[in-house]
Order: sequence, then C-alpha cells, then structure tokens
Amino acid sequence: MPDVAEQSILDFYTYPPIGGDDWRYGYQTAEIRAMELQMLSSATLVDMANAEDFEQAADFLSSSEYALPQGGRSFAELQDIFKLRRTAARKLFSDLMLDKPVAELFKTRDDFANLRLAVRRMLTEKPLGSDYSDEGNFPAELFAKAFEEEGHSIFPDYMQEAADRAVLGYYQNKDIRQVDYAIDASQAEYNLARARELKSIFLLGLFKIQIDLTNIRTMLRLKLAESEQRDVFLHGGFIGLERLKNGLETSYEGLGQLFFSMPHHRVVETGAGYVASNRSFLKAEQQCEDYLMGFLKTTGQITAGPQPIIAYLLTKENEIRTVRLILTAKKNSLDKKLILDRIS
Repeated sequence: MPDVAEQSILDFYTYPPIGGDDWRYGYQTAEIRAMELQMLSSATLVDMANAEDFEQAADFLSSSEYALPQGGRSFAELQDIFKLRRTAARKLFSDLMLDKPVAELFKTRDDFANLRLAVRRMLTEKPLGSDYSDEGNFPAELFAKAFEEEGHSIFPDYMQEAADRAVLGYYQNKDIRQVDYAIDASQAEYNLARARELKSIFLLGLFKIQIDLTNIRTMLRLKLAESEQRDVFLHGGFIGLERLKNGLETSYEGLGQLFFSMPHHRVVETGAGYVASNRSFLKAEQQCEDYLMGFLKTTGQITAGPQPIIAYLLTKENEIRTVRLILTAKKNSLDKKLILDRIS
C-alpha cells in the first residue's frame, strides 16, 4: 500500500485522495465490479418508499436477493434475510481481501460493538445475555465470560484500554452515555493508528470522514438538547474541534456560513435547517450517509486495488440498512415523506 501523507490543512475540495492502483487485486476488483451491477438502484429504493403499503414495497424486491416469501413476510423473516445478506457480504469481503490485517481491522467493528454492550450491561447490572455478534475477531461468548468474571485481561491492550476508559467515564457522573463516548473515541483512535501502520491513504481518509460525520451528528444533537457538554467530540478528523465547539454557540441559520469553507458544508447546512424546522435528525443522517457514499463512489476510478473491495462492503451494508429501514417503516405505516426525507 502507498505511503500515507498527513495533511495539516485541507488540500481537497470535496473528498480526500484514495491512493493509487494495486495490481495484486486485478481479479478481485473485477469480481466486485460485477457484484456492483447487482445492487439495487436508487430509483428502486425511492419506489419502495413511495409504495402504498408494506406488501407493495416488498414486491419491488421480488427479483432481488432480498425477495421475501409470499404469504409469511413476518418481521422475524425480514431480519433473517438481512442478517444472511450482511454475513454473505462480509464473507465475500474477507475472501477477496488479500491484506488480511485490513479484513481483521473491519472485524473490530463488531468487537467494539460487543464491548460496548458488555460494559453497559455490567454497569447497569442487567443480565449479560447472549446476543453478541459472532462476526468479530473474538468469539461472542468471550465478552460474556470476561465481564461475568469482572475482568477483561483476555482481550488485547486496545480493547482493555477501551473498557477501562468507558468504566471510568461512567463513574464520573454515572452517565451511561459516557460509555458510548469513550468506546467511540477508543475505536476512532485505533482505526487511525491502524490506517497509518498499514500505510493506507484510503483508510486514513475514510476513518477521518467517519470521525467528522460522527462529530457533526454530535454537534447537532448537543445543540438541540441545549447541552453544556463540550468534551465529547472525537479527535483526528478533518474538522477542527474549535469549529465544532463554535457551532454549538452559533444559530442554526449561521452554521452554513461557519462551515462554508469545509467539504461538509452541505451536510451541516441541510442537516441544521431540518433540525431547526422539524426538530428531527432525519436529514442530517441522510446527508451524512450521502457524503460517505459519495466518497466511496470515488473508488470507481481505481482499476485494481483494495479500495473498491472496502467500498463495496460499506456500500452493501448501507443498502441492507436502507432496505430494512424502508420495510420496517412500511410495516409500521410511517408517513412516506418521513421515509423519503431519510433516504433521499
């Protein structure tokens, strides 16, 4: 993988650089290009959102891998199909990724999610249960075992440190939200460190974008709640923390101007306007999602490399979430406008 060049200032207009070709991935990239052609079009998703009811929305999937059985179509069946599709996408990613440390890095998403669940359950003295993901680097049963025994030394240092950080954060004010902030921060730091170790320009840009989008969501949520918290933003993104903190003191109408020089200007301005008028984060979520998907689409210029493999995994996972969101909304008879505001 090419060397990473750190940036002290933004030298891109919309998206950061993604690196060059890696011809070891010639066959793998060709396979991914074929898989991309089978993905649902945005028009299909909009048609599903505009459908009169759940049954009509489900019919749009009849010729796809999400096809539901006629007659049954229970919520449990939906969940099973979505889980199968996600597992299949992740297996394909793991099989095609020649750089195994990258595959392991993406599995840590489930490890951190399991850790979050285990710590929250331990601190709130709720039964640990068994609903941990089994798609991480560590077996799901390890998380229950580790915290039942009131210790987590069986995990590597970065996981132990994340757990300790979450527990300490919670006991400062016994605020369970501090668990999420601490683990999010630990995960962001770990991702950036691994991207640098792997010398991946693309992964570094991806993780910085994810940090920025998380911080934008956090800023808007803190503003709406009129919270005094200022120390919960993640470090390491392209957006400076002072700008985000200034955003908390700026009117919703002024946020667009504050972020005018940033690539995330549209995300902030559109999301803030919707929060101000509807007291809802639907549009902010949609704009964050669109920005990330736009970055992933820039891997289309790569002829061969790991970038399209990574982009396919994240895009496919996003497709699965979107289909699940639409069908769940239809199942619960939510207004079409709300669904469309969230997806387009």
